Amino acid sequence: MPNKNLTKHLFHWETQPMKWAMRLRVAFYVAQALEFCGSKGRGLYHDLNAYRVLFDQDGNPRLSCFGLMKNSRDGKSYSTNLAFTPPEYSMTGNVTPESVVYSFGTVLFELLSGKHIPPSQALDLIQGKNFLTFMESCLEGHFSNDDGTELVQLASRCLQHEPAERPNMKTLVTVLASLQKEKAAPSHVLLGIQHGTASSKQPLPLTPFGEASSRGDLTAMHEILLKVGYKDDEGITNELSFQMWTNQIQETLDSKKHGDDVFRTKDFKAAIDCYTKFIDSGVMVSPTIFARRSLSYLMSDMLQEALGDALQAHVVSPEWPTALYLQAAALFRLGMDSDARQTLQDGTALESKNNV
Repeated sequence: MPNKNLTKHLFHWETQPMKWAMRLRVAFYVAQALEFCGSKGRGLYHDLNAYRVLFDQDGNPRLSCFGLMKNSRDGKSYSTNLAFTPPEYSMTGNVTPESVVYSFGTVLFELLSGKHIPPSQALDLIQGKNFLTFMESCLEGHFSNDDGTELVQLASRCLQHEPAERPNMKTLVTVLASLQKEKAAPSHVLLGIQHGTASSKQPLPLTPFGEASSRGDLTAMHEILLKVGYKDDEGITNELSFQMWTNQIQETLDSKKHGDDVFRTKDFKAAIDCYTKFIDSGVMVSPTIFARRSLSYLMSDMLQEALGDALQAHVVSPEWPTALYLQAAALFRLGMDSDARQTLQDGTALESKNNV
C-alpha cells in the first residue's frame, strides 16, 4: 500500500495530525474488515495493531493480511507483547472472536489518544475522569461531546477483562457506522495526501544496515546488531530497575544472557529458543530481542517468523530504523521486492531524521 500505515499518520505525522473524521473512518473500515475475517469460516485476525492498518492510493484504510490466521475458530497463535494481549490469552493460548475485539479496543484507544499505551493504563487514565482529558488535544472542538463519549465507552467495553462483557464485531460495525458524519469527504482529503499518489521524494542513499538488508547479507546484519548491542533499548529497559527482583525475573535475564552468548557464536537455533523464553515470560519488552530473534529466524530460513518479529520490534520501538531494515530483508526473501524497497526507504528516511 503506497501511503504507509496508521503508525505513521497517527504517531509520526509531519504536516498535520489525523483528523477526527478520518480516525472514525479508520475505526469503521477496520471493524468491517475484522467482521469479514471472522465470518463464514474465514480466519480470525490475531495481534491487530496500528502498524497493520495500511492506506491505499486513495487514502482508504485497509487491513494487512499478515495477522490473518489460517484456523477459523479458537486458533493457536503466539503472544508478542503481553501488555497488549487479551488477558484470557495468557491462560488458554487461544485466539477467539472476543480476543479480536480486545485488540480492536487497543487500536480505538490509540485513535482517541494519539498515544501507544497499554490497555490497562488507558482504562486507568479515563476512569473517573472527563473523557476530554484522555483525548488528543489537537482534536478539541472537532467532535461533539456525545460522539466522543460514545467512542470512549465503546473502546472501554472492548477492553473488559471478561470476554463475555465485550461487544461483538457486528455491534461495533453498527455503532461506528452511526458515527460517520463526513461520508462524502474523500479519504485522501481527510488524510491530507494527494489523490492517487504516494510520497514522491527522491530516494535517500542507503545506510550500511539498509545496504546489507538490500543485498540479503545476513552476516553483515549480524555484525551490525552485535556492534550496536542494546543501546536502543535504554528508554524501555531502564524502567525495570524499579521492579522487585524475583526468581522469574532472574530466570528471564539468564535466558537473555545465554541467548546473547549463542547469538554471538552464531548458534541461531539455540538463540531462538533462549529469546523465545525471554519474550514468553512477559516480564520485559525489548525491541532488540525481537530484532535478534528475527535475524536468527532469517538465518534459519523461517521467513514468516522473521517478518513477524521485525514487525513487532517496530511496534515496540516505532523510531528504530533497524526494525524496518529487518522487515525489508524478510520481504526480499519472501519475494515481495516492491514492499521491501519501500520499507528500506522508510528505514533510511527514519534514520536520516533521527540523525538530524
